[in-house]
Amino acid sequence: MSKPVQTYPFAPFEWMLSLRYLRARRKEGFISVIAGFSFLGIMLGVATLIIVMAVMNGFRKELLDKILGLNGHLLIQPLESPLTDWKAVSERISKLSGIRLAAAIVDGQALASSPFNASGVLVRGIRAEDLMKLSSIAKNIKQGTLEGFDDGQGVAIGRRLADQLSLRTGDTLTLVAPRGAVTPMGTTPRIKPYKIAAVFEIGMSEYDASFVFMPLAEAQAYFNRANDVTAIEVYTTNPDRIDVFRKNVTEAAGRPVFLVDWRQRNATFFNALQVERNVMFLILTLIVLVAALNIISGLIMLVKDKGSDIAILRTMGAAQGAILRVFLITGAAIGVVGTIVGFLVGLIVCLNIETIRQFLSWVTNTQLFSPELYFLSRLPADMDVGETAAVVIMALALSFLATLYPSWRAARLDPVEALRYE
Repeated sequence: MSKPVQTYPFAPFEWMLSLRYLRARRKEGFISVIAGFSFLGIMLGVATLIIVMAVMNGFRKELLDKILGLNGHLLIQPLESPLTDWKAVSERISKLSGIRLAAAIVDGQALASSPFNASGVLVRGIRAEDLMKLSSIAKNIKQGTLEGFDDGQGVAIGRRLADQLSLRTGDTLTLVAPRGAVTPMGTTPRIKPYKIAAVFEIGMSEYDASFVFMPLAEAQAYFNRANDVTAIEVYTTNPDRIDVFRKNVTEAAGRPVFLVDWRQRNATFFNALQVERNVMFLILTLIVLVAALNIISGLIMLVKDKGSDIAILRTMGAAQGAILRVFLITGAAIGVVGTIVGFLVGLIVCLNIETIRQFLSWVTNTQLFSPELYFLSRLPADMDVGETAAVVIMALALSFLATLYPSWRAARLDPVEALRYE
C-alpha cells in the first residue's frame, strides 16, 4: 500500500476549492449576497478613506500655501519705540541665509466703497519691489499691471472685491478710514479716492474679497504713520525650519522686537483641521470594520453550509491546515479584491475631483464647496503615499483577521458529527 502524499500549503486544489466557494449555487444565494456586501463595504470604505484624507490634505496644503504666500512666515513688530528704522532692519534681515524677503508693511482697516456697493477691507501698504516678489500676487494679476505701482496713487484689489463693488481697472475706489485728520471738533474720517491699477486673484476667497494693496509711502500718509511702519513681514525658504530663522532674525534685527511666527498666527485653525482629520479617519475606518464583520458572518454561514463537504474532504485525507487555508483564501480574496478596487476608485476620484465637483454642481444645480464657506475657489486633493499605504494595509489586515475564526472553526469540524446529521 502506497504511503499518502502530503500536499504543500496553498496547493492548486486549495485555490480551486476557495474560488468555487466564492461562486455560490442558487441555494447559497444568501451567502453570496453577504460576500457581495462585504466586498462593497471594503471597496467603499477604502475608497472613501483615501478620498477624504486626500481632500483634507489638499485643503490643508492649499490653505497653507495661500496663507503663507501672502502673509510672512515671521511677523516683526516693534517694541519700546516705533519702527522708524525699518529700512536698516529690513536690509540686515534680508541678507540672512534662507530669507527670501523682508517686506516693510503698513496695515490698516478701511471701508471700500463704489457707487454700487461698499465693503470692509484690510489696506496693506507695501513697496512695489516687495510686492513684485510676492508670487501669489505678482503671478496672479487678472487685470491691469503692477508696473509703476510706487509712482502713482493706484491700488491693487482682489477679484472678488472688484466683483462685489462692480469695479475694474481704471475705475475709482473710495477708501474711508475712521482715523483721519485731528480738528478742534475731534478726529474726522479720512476719505480718499484711488484709481484701481490692478486686480489679482489668489484663489482664497477671504483674501480676494478683503485685501487692498497700496504704495507704502501713500499708506504711511493715509494712516498718519509719518516715517514708521506697522511691521516687517519675513518670508523664508522653508517655513518648517522657522525656529532656526527666528533666532537669527532676532539677532539681526539689532533692536527690541516682538516676533510672531506663522504657526502661532494660525494655530487654532490648523489644530482644528488636524482634529477633524483624525476624527474622520476613525469614523470612516468603521466602514471597513463593518465590512470585515460581514466577511466573518458570511464565512461562518458558508462553513455551516459546507459541513458535509468538509467532512468528506477530511475522510479523503485533507489535513486540518488545508481546510483552514481553503476558507482563509475564500475570505481573504473578498478583502484583497475589495481593497484593490477601492484603491483604484479612490485614485481615479482624487485625480478628477474638481471635474466631478463641477459635474455634480451642474447636475444638482447647486454650488458644492462654496468659496465663501471653504475659503478656496476649487476642491483640492493631495494623496499622501504614506497615508494611502496605511489605509490599504489596514484594510488588508482587517480582512485577513476576519477570516481567521471561521477558517479555524472549519478546520476543527469533526467529520463524524458533520456526516451524522446529513
